[in-house]
Amino acid sequence: MTQSINHSRRSLFSRRKSNAIRPPWVREDIEFTDMCTRCSACITACETQIIIKGDAGFPEVSFTNNECTFCTLCAKSCPENIFDLTQAAWHYKAYVQETCLTNHGIWCQSCKDACEPRAINFVFSIGQAPSPHIDVDLCNGCGACVAPCPSQAIHIKQPTE
Repeated sequence: MTQSINHSRRSLFSRRKSNAIRPPWVREDIEFTDMCTRCSACITACETQIIIKGDAGFPEVSFTNNECTFCTLCAKSCPENIFDLTQAAWHYKAYVQETCLTNHGIWCQSCKDACEPRAINFVFSIGQAPSPHIDVDLCNGCGACVAPCPSQAIHIKQPTE
């Protein structure tokens, strides 16, 4: 008798999620899911409430409603040795997807208006809506541009993704 395996449930046993954005200042020399106890201290401490309980209960960042202010409360509240405030907060950057309204001839600059470091500028072309350009050297990956985007065209990810 052969037994069939339901592979869709296999992810229940996986502790790693490579596409999850972890809170800032997570040590680069560790595997986050190996050290995090899922105590939710960082979730509770987050002043903008962008740290949520993600897959398998591990904290991850969601820019759906707000941005990261880099206040350090998440790192300071963690009882484990997971965070390092002496390293860069993180290496995430904002990227504009094809669903951007400017690609459909609609003038929109909501992302630029929300960007405090002024990393988003618009390039003007005759006969077209100005298109966004993100200066990755200025972008700190705070996610302030994500929630205001009416077409959900901005994603925060690591440059290598």
